[in-house]
Amino acid sequence: MTRRMSASEAIENYVWAHSREGAIAARLREETAKLPQAGMQIGPDQAAFLALLVRAIGARCCIEIGTFTGMSALAVASALPDDGRLICCDISAEWTSIARRYWAQAGVAARIDLRLAPALDTLRDLAMTERGRFDFAFIDADKARYDAYYEACLELLRTGGVIALDNMLWSGKVADANVHDADTDAIRALNAKIHADARVDATLLTIGDGVMLARKR
Repeated sequence: MTRRMSASEAIENYVWAHSREGAIAARLREETAKLPQAGMQIGPDQAAFLALLVRAIGARCCIEIGTFTGMSALAVASALPDDGRLICCDISAEWTSIARRYWAQAGVAARIDLRLAPALDTLRDLAMTERGRFDFAFIDADKARYDAYYEACLELLRTGGVIALDNMLWSGKVADANVHDADTDAIRALNAKIHADARVDATLLTIGDGVMLARKR
């Protein structure tokens, strides 16, 4: 989901109109909008937020769990210095083939290391050699494994590093006590866990479909 759960369409359109988006990102958004899974793409407001966040913390080494057609990776990689690195974890060669085209057009392909494998496998491999080296992580993948992704990314982060988790409002379902499907329960439980987690400073934002930010202490 890319739409803010509580915002009117007019407000959402206003926010999007005042979110900076380059021509390449706009073309990627338009191409992705034609796919049946278009709702998985982040909006320009969230892309701009991720880029600003990466710049604000001076990130050089980042990881993304769930790449889809590459909008979030494009935003993050564009905000990195020339020698920065973004590892992208996904399992779809089809969707990421779209991403690769736009990364190349934007001139950021050299900063991106796409790993087509189950994300937890990649995270376990990285933990063997790169624990504590990452500055930023973005999680936007299968919700049932969000807790596992959170724990693995927290292990990879340096002190002061930041994790951003997408879809943490889940179209408002997390606030509806009558909704108990597996994905909603998983997100609800993780929100509660992070809220109480003494290892991080955290806040839940109403950007897009809800972004939980957690800074490693």
